Amino acid sequence: MLSASPTKPEIIAITIAKLKLHPGDTFCDIGCGTGAVSIAASIFADTIYAIDIREEAITVAEQNFAAAGILDKVTLLHREASEAIADLPAARIDCAFVGGTKNVESVLAGLCAKVRGRVVANAARIETTARIIGCMKSLGIFEEVIHVQVSKGYELAGETAFKPANPVYIVVGDTTDSGMEIH
Repeated sequence: MLSASPTKPEIIAITIAKLKLHPGDTFCDIGCGTGAVSIAASIFADTIYAIDIREEAITVAEQNFAAAGILDKVTLLHREASEAIADLPAARIDCAFVGGTKNVESVLAGLCAKVRGRVVANAARIETTARIIGCMKSLGIFEEVIHVQVSKGYELAGETAFKPANPVYIVVGDTTDSGMEIH
C-alpha cells in the first residue's frame, strides 16, 4: 500500500502519458518522494533511478517499491539530484520526471546531458513553473506547459458536489531535437 503521495493519481496519469514511456525504457525520477511516479512508470520502464535528498522519502519509497514488487528494477539514490544525475551509470536515460524543484535549473541542465527523450517537470507554484519554462527554453528543450485542475466529487445534502484540488502545472521538454550532446 502506498503512503500518501503529494502527486495525485490523475496528475500521475497525465505525467506518464507526457513522458511517452516505452517498454524497456530507462527512467529517472528526481525528487521521488513516496515513489508513486516511479511505480506508475514501472509498467514500461525496465530500469528506474529514483533520487531524493530526504532520508524519510528514500525509506518510504523503498517500502513502496517492495510492496509494488519492483525493487529489482529500482536504484534508489539518497543524494542531491544534480550531483546524482552526473554520476548515473546508465549510458542513456530515455525519460525523466522532476517532482522536486530544489536546484531545478542545474537538475534540468544535468538531465539534458543524460536524457534522450522527454523531461517532464511538475510544479504547484506559478513562479516555479515560470523558472522551469525559462530554463527549458534556454536549454532548447521546451515543448509545452499544461495547467491541470482536478476536482473530486463528494456528497452534499444527498447530492454530488465537487471540491477542487490545488492546480498543478506540467511542463514538458524533449531533448531529442535540442542539439544537446548525449553522453
